[in-house]
Amino acid sequence: MMYRFISWNVNGLRACLNKGFADAFTSLDADVFSIQETKMQPDQADVRFPGYDVFWNSAVKKGYSGTAVFTRVSPLAATTGIGIEEHDQEGRVITLEFPAFYLVNCYTPNSQRELTRLDYRGIWERDFADYLSALDARKPVVLCGDLNVAHQEIDLKNPSSNHHNAGFTDTERALFTRLLARGFVDSFRYLYPDKRDAYSWWSYMFNARANNAGWRIDYFLVSERVAGYIRDAKIHSAILGSDHCPVELDIDL
Repeated sequence: MMYRFISWNVNGLRACLNKGFADAFTSLDADVFSIQETKMQPDQADVRFPGYDVFWNSAVKKGYSGTAVFTRVSPLAATTGIGIEEHDQEGRVITLEFPAFYLVNCYTPNSQRELTRLDYRGIWERDFADYLSALDARKPVVLCGDLNVAHQEIDLKNPSSNHHNAGFTDTERALFTRLLARGFVDSFRYLYPDKRDAYSWWSYMFNARANNAGWRIDYFLVSERVAGYIRDAKIHSAILGSDHCPVELDIDL
């Protein structure tokens, strides 16, 4: 079956609803639409679309983090978190099980300014990689979300000046490399290994978006054994409403 997956960090769903979210949702016509940084509890806004079921994972702290998945293909099961209490307070992971694969929607913790959360980020990354590997041992995995890292210099506009900043530290990049080595493929780079100026996040400062001074930190990773079924990977940079734009994966699973 051909699936169209969309992933979008909306940077506050209630705010994005006032910036064209519903129109973007409809136009992208996804089978499964994952969002990150909802910053809300499910009862704080009526967000429903005909034909779609919705699954929420909100942070304990209100107005912070959070994920949601809208799907018009009914899953066999849906779970939240990764089964480790330390990591499961911030609403960062939703997993849907389908007959042929798992869909994992993730909002990776940001290492923060001054890298105050980099040590925790390392713990998270190792535990999350173990979680994904356990799923992958049972059936293929499609991982999407804001993974808060630009993997290679090609994935951001100004690599030299950002070398030691959150999202482009040697530590974060090495952890991402290690995750791929466990049997996962970056779908966009699989199809477009040399494509430059392809970004999914832009700072609100310095006219970054107008100047396309961005970072590619939103991903679809897939289990290596199904990479050959990827049909397309897109970055919808023209869609506004957040400091991120939606990214897409089309794959035959």
